Amino acid sequence: MSNYQLTGKESLGIEFGSTRIKAVLIDENCNPIASGGHTWENRLENGVWTYHIEDVWSGLQDAYNKLNAEVKDKFGANITELSAIGFSAMMHGYLPFDSEGNQLAEFRTWRNTITAEAAEKLTALFDFNIPQRWSIAHLYQAVLNNETHVKDIAFLTTLAGYVHWQFSGEKVLGIGEASGMFPIDSNINDYNGDMLSKFNALDEIKTLPWNVDDILPKVLSAGEFAGRLTEKGAALLDTSGNLKAGALMCPPEGDAGTGMVATNAVSQRTGNVSAGTSIFSMIVLEKQLSKVYEEIDMVTTPTGKPVAMVHCNNCCTDLDYWVNIFAQFAEKSGSSLTKPQIYDFLYNEALNGDADCGGVVSYNYFSGEPVSHIEDGRPLFARTPNCSFSLSNFFRAQIYSTMATLKIGMEILENEKVKIDCLTGHGGLFKTPIVGQRLMAAAMNSPVSVMETAGEGGAWGIAVLANYAFDKCGLSLEDYLNEKVFSKYKSTTLEPIEADVKGFENYMKLYKAGLAVEKAACDNI
Repeated sequence: MSNYQLTGKESLGIEFGSTRIKAVLIDENCNPIASGGHTWENRLENGVWTYHIEDVWSGLQDAYNKLNAEVKDKFGANITELSAIGFSAMMHGYLPFDSEGNQLAEFRTWRNTITAEAAEKLTALFDFNIPQRWSIAHLYQAVLNNETHVKDIAFLTTLAGYVHWQFSGEKVLGIGEASGMFPIDSNINDYNGDMLSKFNALDEIKTLPWNVDDILPKVLSAGEFAGRLTEKGAALLDTSGNLKAGALMCPPEGDAGTGMVATNAVSQRTGNVSAGTSIFSMIVLEKQLSKVYEEIDMVTTPTGKPVAMVHCNNCCTDLDYWVNIFAQFAEKSGSSLTKPQIYDFLYNEALNGDADCGGVVSYNYFSGEPVSHIEDGRPLFARTPNCSFSLSNFFRAQIYSTMATLKIGMEILENEKVKIDCLTGHGGLFKTPIVGQRLMAAAMNSPVSVMETAGEGGAWGIAVLANYAFDKCGLSLEDYLNEKVFSKYKSTTLEPIEADVKGFENYMKLYKAGLAVEKAACDNI
């Protein structure tokens, strides 16, 4: 049992990821001291990627109960009091409610590519890229589809905003998360007023009983007061009844914002790559881009600084399926290898492959990819007849496929002469030491760092934001992270290897040429 004693000054962060709900408890110095998790999966129902709301609550309670069990085991006491709490979740999506708080439509997640018409029209209207997964695209598409629930909307939010509302009663969002709902004006740290007016002036919107600014959450920056944990919220979170109400609530953030915090990438010229179910890069800009790019999302840091985001819907899902095939073979052959050992073996074997994968190419598209203009998903593996077909080349191609679409988007930022001093990786792709980091450095042709806190991820990031809201120490978020959090943590940095860089460039030539095959697969399979 640890000598640490609970003081009530701990902060809690909970993040709803695509495949896992994770809870992390930190002490007042932002050190993680306990965690708990719950596995869940999205569902494809009636052509819509979704999660059931009842799964939100059962998964949240399971993750918290496991956290509490670890706390009891390590420290000999249950959690009864917290200084601050933060909630985070996968960004974007669509969660509409009526004036009584009733959910009006299924939760439509970031993974959907069903709003092309709305996204295209809004991008033209605003002269600002509106991705298909953004909440405003989902809202306008529902209007264009003449969905009957639209007239009854009183509040539109994201998953993080919904959970925060249920625990605090406050209809708010952190600015980074809000920037995935509607464009933000970083000069005022609020929704862009001109664009709100343009949206409200649309003929289809003028017939409705609401203006868009009436139904969106209030925008808050990191450190601002976002409410307190209510009695109802405490009982909903801790089914044992031990947790007291009253903890400070920080603004709810999206997984992009918490990833930036967790990698200390909130200052200009810093960036991070989050690689899990989806993959995205976040680069904090010194100035706005020269023009609108449909492949680049303009979002913000948790303090409102402009960020160029390249978001790809697919990353490790197809790779995980292939690992499962090898795990099934290992089990049926009587091997004693565990699943984590199989992951590590295959990742490390990839480093023995040819730098260009020897004529082997893989497309990891479980769903559509706007960055590469693919409307649907068909996981696809292809090779030339005279390729060097080996286990190492096969699995190197699987890892390359997780970052190939990201590279297409990042090439735009290269052409814009965007400066990046530091690129930090986090997420499942970097769990096996060296491999994902080295190959990402090759793909981005940039040094890639991985911090020793990377395994804690966004749940730790939102816990840090909660602690910052409780006691900012008079510091900006950037200074708080540098001085109070990351000064005590180590990181490892790998420079790109020239042979790997050239190999990845050659792989990308084959990959881009083969996108026509991927499109044909979507049309015919």
